[in-house]
Amino acid sequence: MAAEYDVVVIGAGPGGYLAAILAAQARLRVACVERERLGGVCLNWGCIPSKALLRAAEQYHFLTHEAAAFGLGFDNPRHDWQKVIARSRKIADQSERGVRFLFKKYGVESIAGTARLDAPGRVVVHGADGERVLTAAHVIVATGARARVFPGMEVDGRRVLTYREAIANPTQPASIVVLGSGAIGLEFAYFYNAFGTKVTLVEGADRLCPLEDADVSAEVLRSFKKAGVEVITGVQCQSARAEGDEAVLKLSDGRELRADQALLAVGVTPNVEGLGLEALGVGLERGHVKVDTSYRTSVPGVYAIGDVCGPPALAHTAYAEAHVCVGRIAGQHVPDVDYGNMPAATYCQPQIGSVGLTEAAAQAKGVAYTVGKFPLSANGKARAIGASEGFVKVIVGQRHGEILGAHLVGHDVAELLANFVMARGAEVTAEHFLHTVHAHPTVGEAMFEAVAEAVGKGAHL
Repeated sequence: MAAEYDVVVIGAGPGGYLAAILAAQARLRVACVERERLGGVCLNWGCIPSKALLRAAEQYHFLTHEAAAFGLGFDNPRHDWQKVIARSRKIADQSERGVRFLFKKYGVESIAGTARLDAPGRVVVHGADGERVLTAAHVIVATGARARVFPGMEVDGRRVLTYREAIANPTQPASIVVLGSGAIGLEFAYFYNAFGTKVTLVEGADRLCPLEDADVSAEVLRSFKKAGVEVITGVQCQSARAEGDEAVLKLSDGRELRADQALLAVGVTPNVEGLGLEALGVGLERGHVKVDTSYRTSVPGVYAIGDVCGPPALAHTAYAEAHVCVGRIAGQHVPDVDYGNMPAATYCQPQIGSVGLTEAAAQAKGVAYTVGKFPLSANGKARAIGASEGFVKVIVGQRHGEILGAHLVGHDVAELLANFVMARGAEVTAEHFLHTVHAHPTVGEAMFEAVAEAVGKGAHL
């Protein structure tokens, strides 16, 4: 029997569950179909449980490496790996229950099963109770992405892992090779290293976190090497496979790496298979769903948001796209998503936060600019709390004084990033930024000081 809805959302990750809730708040009849756990990768195997792991790593690192400097002593600091993992899984369970609660609160019908579009506005769901047909004027595809695996990389889940296995690893490996130094690779490298696993980090580009500003890459490299992580850059991985009780990796320079485990963190690929998209005529581009600025596909009534649409594969990007997509379905006036002002954060320690243009990008655009860079070692609060590693770097346009980009490295600096995102979105100039009083003492003062340095008004360097 067909069920009539205004909106059917396929996928309950960050973009999907938020789209469903927003549509329900707009008084539309909504169903959301999910084949696994509500909350998707982010809440169950990515963003949220990984932060629980990273927090444990930070605490353990403090006990073993930093506490003595504060006059604190502990006898035989140790960790219980199973409890570290169990707490992370508990947080994931709480997150999933939270989405379930919100669905119930706002009247979203949650349907467990695998969905396929067999006609515009017609979704066939295969679940434990058999087949069900849903019809709706608007169908939003929000099926996310999964770990990318290249030919020659043989994932077995025990020796060669993706983030899905690494985040709930039942036993701490003595050694691990991490392929890729994007957010996932850096965060897991930090986590395992902090607990004493020997970590080798391999990046095919010529520097770590190659999408970040070059100064950020250099600072992160220095920090990771100081922490004991072996870093290999400019080398490709040709194969990764399990061999007995080891993971064996062959690199393009002829080297062979052996470790207890290998983690593949070389990007993600959109989940477009099995949805009936191509048969329906939905356009794809380089493996992801092609959409316009309202997230409409080439088929009327079919939309797509989030990682399935391609980069940037970020949960907050999916949130922003959900607001625009559903707002316009509901007839509201909503501005386009500003991808040029999309923040990015990596939660290893030191953390990375960035928004806008890097220096290299500004040079490529031919934009005249000045740079302000303020080390956290010159910030009183950072020194007081033992978090003086890193800097705040700001790129300011010479002609208009606009903030072209901001790049931060340091303890918990991702928490500061929204200040620059807001300033850029509101077109706040460097001069206006300097008229905003920052509380003292705060690490956030480093943002003020970096902007001041960029316009020649610095006083604390």
